[in-house]
Amino acid sequence: MRLLAALLGAITILVTPAPAGAAPASRTVELVRTVGVDITVPASVNLGAGIAGGTLTRQLGTVEVSDFRGPVNPNIWVATVSATIFITGAGGAQRTIDNSRISYWSGPATRSTGGGTLVPGQVTSAQAVTLGVARQSFRKTGGNGNNTVAWVPTVRVAIPTGIVAGSYRGTITHSVA
Repeated sequence: MRLLAALLGAITILVTPAPAGAAPASRTVELVRTVGVDITVPASVNLGAGIAGGTLTRQLGTVEVSDFRGPVNPNIWVATVSATIFITGAGGAQRTIDNSRISYWSGPATRSTGGGTLVPGQVTSAQAVTLGVARQSFRKTGGNGNNTVAWVPTVRVAIPTGIVAGSYRGTITHSVA
């Protein structure tokens, strides 16, 4: 599994790929990499600013899984997404937006090569899932050969009423295994 993280700030998301086989610096995680399967995310994304009690909805940019395992059969994988809470301030002045207030939907495949059955996790906003726990974002359920699939997920942040103004930071992580 290869993890790629997105750092969130000021309701601004910066998507930064972790080095191959390495976890984001802020986490202690042991990774097992599926050789021949890789995931990439955009270099940066800005979600902009929102108002207390409102929602902020933005696309994260293209996420792509590449499977170069050749004729391995079955040639399947599952991509997942999760988020930490968003935090502003430090020490006793710290405020948060809980990750259960962050919704995600993958949308359909925007590009694919090779064969296989590719299944989006959530095609429309009506199927959005909250990121309080890890969720499936896309999967390949069958086929073999070299394949890629790309999608452009959307994230929605339900900003709490009475929230303290500030730059909120957190992590959105895509992984594949």
